[in-house]
Amino acid sequence: MPRVSAKRQITLPIDQCREVGIGPGDEYRSYVADGRITIVRKTAGAARGILRHAVGDSDVSDEESLQDALEEPTP
Repeated sequence: MPRVSAKRQITLPIDQCREVGIGPGDEYRSYVADGRITIVRKTAGAARGILRHAVGDSDVSDEESLQDALEEPTP
């Protein structure tokens, strides 16, 4: 059974990595929920299309948009 190293590193079992397609050098995300850690391999393009419904306003410049995002909201 794998153990956590002094540096808090773990070694994933090779059969589990093969099953989910994780290889050396792959990037991953980890999440904590209900007292468990879940590791998920990052997939290129996984978020593609998430904002496809958003419509931009061509009357607002990039600079104006950035300034608006940086300003503190007024109560």
